[in-house]
Amino acid sequence: MFILGGVAYEQQVSTDQEHLEETGTTMAPRTRDSLISWWKLKPHCLVYLLLALSYLLIIILFGIVISNELKLPSEVKKLHTQLQINNELFPCGSRSREWEYFHGGCYFFSVQDATWHTAKDHCEEKNSTLVVIHDLPKQNFLQSRTRGHRHWIGLTDENNEGQWRWIDGTSYRTSFKNWKTGEPNNYDRGEDCALMDGPGIWNDMSCNSKAFYVCEKPLPS
Repeated sequence: MFILGGVAYEQQVSTDQEHLEETGTTMAPRTRDSLISWWKLKPHCLVYLLLALSYLLIIILFGIVISNELKLPSEVKKLHTQLQINNELFPCGSRSREWEYFHGGCYFFSVQDATWHTAKDHCEEKNSTLVVIHDLPKQNFLQSRTRGHRHWIGLTDENNEGQWRWIDGTSYRTSFKNWKTGEPNNYDRGEDCALMDGPGIWNDMSCNSKAFYVCEKPLPS
């Protein structure tokens, strides 16, 4: 360690002088100013080194951020492609594969029978309603899926005998109909709910009878 006190400095100068006389060589004299300058410069070098390391770290982090941002559009594109594939394979939702898609709607065909009111409740629990049949294409679709089994539909005259109403408020008078010949006949004054019979034609039955059912809901947005 260098000591910058006056005595130490004079001893160092004397030593330098003796060295010059003994060896006959030239040597740059050490001065108080040169020693002081060196010690002043050393802390500054440390500061500059730390600043350089800080800048280097910032550049590395900036590079990592830029790299991740460049990768992000690619990941988003992959996700978008995957969502398109899922929508094509499962338009009613990949987690709702029991629902079938047709013409902008999703349809659930039960595997257990129930009374009309129980069927209505089950559909509502699935955020849907008993199916309403508006036209022949929809009738043909449902008929092809019911496979000859009886299925409740969202049509009833329970509140007012002979005044049939669709569950969603669709006008019964002007809408599509597919009743079996001679139906509805309110047999034994106790048939207030409609279902699709074996071949797909409609029949009125007691609401307390059991049959399969079809629920429908809009296509998820």
